[in-house]
Amino acid sequence: MAVGLAGPLLAWSERLRIPVVVGELMAGVLVGRTGLQLIDADGSTFMFLADIGFAMVMFIAGTHVPIRDRSLMTGLPRAVLRVGVVTVAAAGLGPLVGWAFGTGHGLLYAVLFASSSAAIILPVVDAQQLAGPAVLQLLPQVALADAACIVALPLVIDPTHAGRAAVGAVVVLAAAGVAFVVLRVSERRGWRLLAHRKSERRGFALELRISLLMLLLLAALAQQVHVSIMLAGFSLGLAVAAIGPPRRLARQLFGVSEGLFAPLFFIWLGASLDLRELGQHPSMILLGVVLAAAAGVAHAVTALTGAPIPIAVLGAAQLGVPVAAATLGAQLQLLRPGESAALLLGALLTIAAASGAARAWSARTPSPASDAGSLSTDANHQPKPIPGSATG
Repeated sequence: MAVGLAGPLLAWSERLRIPVVVGELMAGVLVGRTGLQLIDADGSTFMFLADIGFAMVMFIAGTHVPIRDRSLMTGLPRAVLRVGVVTVAAAGLGPLVGWAFGTGHGLLYAVLFASSSAAIILPVVDAQQLAGPAVLQLLPQVALADAACIVALPLVIDPTHAGRAAVGAVVVLAAAGVAFVVLRVSERRGWRLLAHRKSERRGFALELRISLLMLLLLAALAQQVHVSIMLAGFSLGLAVAAIGPPRRLARQLFGVSEGLFAPLFFIWLGASLDLRELGQHPSMILLGVVLAAAAGVAHAVTALTGAPIPIAVLGAAQLGVPVAAATLGAQLQLLRPGESAALLLGALLTIAAASGAARAWSARTPSPASDAGSLSTDANHQPKPIPGSATG
């Protein structure tokens, strides 16, 4: 936990707005295999806690997808078109990059290029108070890309077991659907509100306990059917977002995740990387830069459909899918030496580019905080990005 404080310390500057996870990853690198080797990333206890953190990170990322936002439906046709355009561009660029660097992971790169990160983009939009038709059209595009790429990742990272992964993914998604139905029924019949009031009055934290129980059960199911717990966490997060989590539950989840399990996960991820491999394989540094550039190009193609270039670059921000790819690659030992670090380097570069694009668009089109298209809302069941989250 002391090591994890590096995240908030590095993110302290309001001007730079560095994601907290960057500091946590760097701290993990410092005390792990690359640096002082003070902690063992292969320790069973550490890995178990990191797995819980991974599930929670993806769960929180899923809850950030603004499923209940009305602008999603109005912008859905154009969002589908733009996701299709990005997918076509990514499908062309991915194999090309894989061939150029000789990794054989062209399909994985294509998924990375097509992905977006709602948990990165929504807080950036909210912090910069971006609004207007272009921003509202971006929301459903990000939601679709986020969900589709999370589902596709396990299928492409290990193609030899794609059939088994597909069956397992269907099982996990079906279980998440059952969870949604249960939550929906309890919401409509007033059971959740009754439990909420009783819990708040007596300090039971029932909603938090039930949410964590469902998450861990779904993660256990995912492991049994040989699917990453990433999918379990994200799909349950979508189910909760579709119902509309109360703000109190959102704060509790944020506290448990960002206060304990998420830092442990990112420190474990940093500790498991050996960045000395980048020095031994300098081409992996170039790969990270190319991955970021190709992601930007794939999303910039949406300019053909009317998307402003800064908004297109903002939509290319990614972290959850690259982090998941690096985690799965490390667990399954499928990536080349230094490739995991290259994936994370590319993701961090897309975040830097997205932050710059958001500032540029904000300077061009200042929007009042009261704009009807603002993502923030005080309603108890409307989506609002959890402050400070930078994953998904």
